[in-house]
Amino acid sequence: MTTVPHHEQSLPVPFETATVADAMSPGVISCPPETPLRVVARMMSTFSVHSVFVFEHQDEDDEDMQLWGVVSDLDLVAAGRLDVDARTAGGSAVTPLVTVCSTEPLSVAAQLMAENGIAHLAVTDPTSKRPVGVISTLDIARSIAAGTGPRETQASA
Repeated sequence: MTTVPHHEQSLPVPFETATVADAMSPGVISCPPETPLRVVARMMSTFSVHSVFVFEHQDEDDEDMQLWGVVSDLDLVAAGRLDVDARTAGGSAVTPLVTVCSTEPLSVAAQLMAENGIAHLAVTDPTSKRPVGVISTLDIARSIAAGTGPRETQASA
């Protein structure tokens, strides 16, 4: 199991000028496909994240991990209707995992999410192609909110 602390940025860059790296949460929290789903839920709760990546090694001697899928909080909710203790990360993960390069404009991440109907993308390093973070719909919303438009935050009733 690989875990890296999940950090949020405090000052978002406006959507119109942001790259994926500007808005993403750095770090990767992951587990192998055979991880029990209840353990995945504990990981989300412990690290206060909404998704956990599912990786697998190509073979036992291989240090490289293969991107495989992602289990989101919504996947956990759906599994809650079933026997959660009989489920694994691999059996609940959305596959294939959709990725975006950290140097891409944030609009590319938004487009990928919309086209694939997903809320989380794995962010990859442009050189190594290894995962370096995650971008979510909430990260994009923060960036849109940082734009130059009106600053009203009260909801109407």
